[in-house]
Amino acid sequence: MDNGAASIKLPDFCKFCEASVERGFNIVYEDESFVTFEDRKPKSRYHYLVIPKRHIDSVRSLRTSDVELVQAMEEIGHNIMTSLDIPPSMRVMGFHIPPFNSVWHLHLHVQALPYRDARSAAKYPVRSGFAGYSKGLSWFVEVKQAIQILERGGRVGIMPC
Repeated sequence: MDNGAASIKLPDFCKFCEASVERGFNIVYEDESFVTFEDRKPKSRYHYLVIPKRHIDSVRSLRTSDVELVQAMEEIGHNIMTSLDIPPSMRVMGFHIPPFNSVWHLHLHVQALPYRDARSAAKYPVRSGFAGYSKGLSWFVEVKQAIQILERGGRVGIMPC
């Protein structure tokens, strides 16, 4: 029987959809729309993940209508880094692009430089755009690049966009 309500199909198991202290997450910020917690395998001294409470598969799922959501995630990241006295020039914030993500739930990496080692730095390559593109060829997109791409009506991908 259809009651007219839209149903949301969540993945069979998404550990981020159930992020809570009770489930072992070290939560540093939470509001009605977002949760922020420490990364379980931090690549720098301060490494957090900002996630929307509503399930979104990845940065590839985002559209122009999601610009405000990404901007809110970025603001949360900056607020956390500011509270830790991390200067803006020492902050890295961005998304891994599938298939190079580890969890199928949109999550913004918020990190304070320096990285723990060279391998860690290699996991978060920020590539500048060229010839009208906001980002270059890479599997990581900096949050400002993602916002620019979405504002233009584009979609985030591994290839220049």
